[in-house]
Amino acid sequence: MTSFVIPPTRLTTSELIGATDDLELIAQTVVEGFLHGLHQSPFVGFSVEFASHREYMPGDDLKHINWRLYGRHERLFVKEYDAETNVDVHFVVDASRSMTAEGKWECAAMLAASLAHLARRQRDAVGLTLFADRVLTHLRPRGTVDHQMEILHTLAQKRDHPTSDSARVLHEVAELSRRRGLKVLISDCYFVNDELADAIGHFKHYGHEIILFHVLTDLESHMPVSGSIRFRDLETGEEIVTQAESIRDEFIAEVERWQLGLRQICSGYEVDYVPVHAGLPLPVVLRDYFKVRSQLF
Repeated sequence: MTSFVIPPTRLTTSELIGATDDLELIAQTVVEGFLHGLHQSPFVGFSVEFASHREYMPGDDLKHINWRLYGRHERLFVKEYDAETNVDVHFVVDASRSMTAEGKWECAAMLAASLAHLARRQRDAVGLTLFADRVLTHLRPRGTVDHQMEILHTLAQKRDHPTSDSARVLHEVAELSRRRGLKVLISDCYFVNDELADAIGHFKHYGHEIILFHVLTDLESHMPVSGSIRFRDLETGEEIVTQAESIRDEFIAEVERWQLGLRQICSGYEVDYVPVHAGLPLPVVLRDYFKVRSQLF
């Protein structure tokens, strides 16, 4: 999982190309594993963009019915897909200090690389923004092979991870990329919920579709440890020592409340919320998500 994270701070050209090749191979492997595991067909557009609607006719595929429109108008409409229309797919990836815990950054980078590879298969334009307390890197969406490699270069590089505990920087990201498209936000979501909700609202103001991939470690999801445990906040450096058994139930319940709050925010803005466990194979993550998504569109 960590083969593309290169120890030296400064990389030679050959080292950078090697890191990028590793990440490209991982992305290809993840995507091929995901596609191999899909038994439904055809696979319709990663970005699920469509050109128009028409009324349902007997014989139309039921999976293309827009049930949200049915709920508003009590009439059946079918989405007509335009396979030739390139869509901007913009990956917005959290590169803050907390993302260095237990493989989160490696998971986020591989997820972004894999989805970018899948988007390129669909002939979509792909962009990337890395952020922490500020925008660290911004590559606007483009559809060329060279640009794809630049995105992989950026994800493969060893980097500093500044501290950050605020989602306000996402407003700057929203202003950098107003053109309507798909925004894929990958983060551990250590933000104030109201700030995250405001930022999502900013993206939605420009008509973007949004998917939030919430990266979690095993510790965060089910706390599989016993005995004395030291918690260290990677953003502030604050440490707490306690007994795992004495806090496990309350800890798990608090994580569940946290995720429920994120789900409610996403539901309110019609955003897909996808929890991703850093130790889970990414083909499984992608298959599970797209199988659910294919039932909605």
